[in-house]
Amino acid sequence: MPITTLDPANALVAIDMQKGILAMPTVHPTAGVLANVVRLADAFRAKERPVVLVRVGWSPSGADALKSRTQSAAVTAKRPTDFFEYADELQADAQRDVLVHKRQWGAFYGTDLDLQLRRRGVTNIVLCGVSTSIGVESTARDAWERGYNLTFAADGMTDLSEEAHDRALQLIFPRIGEIGNVDEILELL
Repeated sequence: MPITTLDPANALVAIDMQKGILAMPTVHPTAGVLANVVRLADAFRAKERPVVLVRVGWSPSGADALKSRTQSAAVTAKRPTDFFEYADELQADAQRDVLVHKRQWGAFYGTDLDLQLRRRGVTNIVLCGVSTSIGVESTARDAWERGYNLTFAADGMTDLSEEAHDRALQLIFPRIGEIGNVDEILELL
């Protein structure tokens, strides 16, 4: 469904825009995706709307990570020291932005994201980030179940798989929110 409106009480939620994930081989160049997310973040900040930057990470030992049979190797894999850091271009600032540290795919489970949004009166979330079919989709499903109106910035997200990216945008997201591009969202902000 195309974007029709944004609720007055909206927030940007950017998923996993961190150095290590942005270095992965995605179907759309992450430099362009990051530039679009930065445009959104700058516009939301200028309008004094919440900017929520979510990143995934766990302790060096992996003791706080999800330990399913399928995720164990991903948790213990050797990573560059800056893997979990937000991309510099986002200018993440704990005094200004809401910074959320998650330990699994979705940004709601085990975090204070819902509390932070509700305290600010947010009813509409603009979602973007990497990857479309994992972090963004998991967060979107959880947000929808909590009653948030969802707006997806299609050119502010990418995935490791083109098929998975397209599936989320064509089959899942239209059932739970509205989809558009960054320019359309900026016009409505």
